[in-house]
Amino acid sequence: MAGRFAPRPARASVRAGETVVPAGGVPRQAAAPAKVRAWTPDGPLEIGLVLGPLRRGPGDPTFRTMPDGSVWRASRTPAGPGTLRVTARGGEVRGEAWGPGAEWLLERLPRMLGADDDPSAFVPRHRLLAFTAHRRPGLRLTRTGLVLESLIPSILEQKVTTLEAYQAWRLLVRKYGEPAPGPAPGRMCVMPAARTWALIPSWEWHKAGVDDKRASTILRAVRVAARLEEAAGMEPVAARERLEVVSGIGPWTSTETVQRSHGAPDEVTVGDLHLPGIVGFALGGDRDADDLAMLRLLEPYAGQRHRAARLVLLSGRMPGRRAPRMAPRGIERL
Repeated sequence: MAGRFAPRPARASVRAGETVVPAGGVPRQAAAPAKVRAWTPDGPLEIGLVLGPLRRGPGDPTFRTMPDGSVWRASRTPAGPGTLRVTARGGEVRGEAWGPGAEWLLERLPRMLGADDDPSAFVPRHRLLAFTAHRRPGLRLTRTGLVLESLIPSILEQKVTTLEAYQAWRLLVRKYGEPAPGPAPGRMCVMPAARTWALIPSWEWHKAGVDDKRASTILRAVRVAARLEEAAGMEPVAARERLEVVSGIGPWTSTETVQRSHGAPDEVTVGDLHLPGIVGFALGGDRDADDLAMLRLLEPYAGQRHRAARLVLLSGRMPGRRAPRMAPRGIERL
């Protein structure tokens, strides 16, 4: 059993302009003044493109893209929960942050927006990638410096459809997370703390559509959360080795994690159901390519293979479907 007692989330509602919370609940606090940082990148930057991989589906409670182009993120930092709003105007990036984690988020804002990334290191060897890189010059690889917030949703994405994984993340974060600090839009939430994940009972995992194998992997990971977060200061290969010590975390999951937490330009995902065929079709006309064939095609991009794969996906050159989408299994209905 994942946990004996379920933590009770606070569910606030607004009536006649007043916030009403069940007994024992904690309402969203009034927004304190934001802490602000301005930063000027050394080249083109498209914040939605850079931060997009951190979004886990259109209903992700920790991520919002607004009509004005701003991006909102709610994170659990080492200093505590924090909300970050990022906007870009006239070549300058402005970050506004709220909550205990505000200073931590603003200090690492440039890294999150790819300041440590070097797009000039990528030398295109295919016309398609040269065209795509020219068309999307604002692509940088994000580096969050946070391991668990990328690891847990990556575990949820193991061996299931994307829709199932996004639904599980949305339901669990909304139920067991906490309201994002500051004037965050909508129902934004900070993901649960490691201890809260450990207390989620087995039936709640089931109701969210998460099988016992993935739930157990997450529980093993959060028990050693502090050790896993230390991997943020390691080189990507060493970080992956530490993550894979946890039973249930393999190369696919560790790579998906360090791509986001470390901004690793060479960590290309292997073991994916679709990526080899997409890369194979785009670069070699082989829609049936496997991992080995994909890696051979990406050999000219050694050191930048993840960036090359991102550009393939951004190019829009995809093989046509040969079968209907895989239907979600819906284990919560069993």
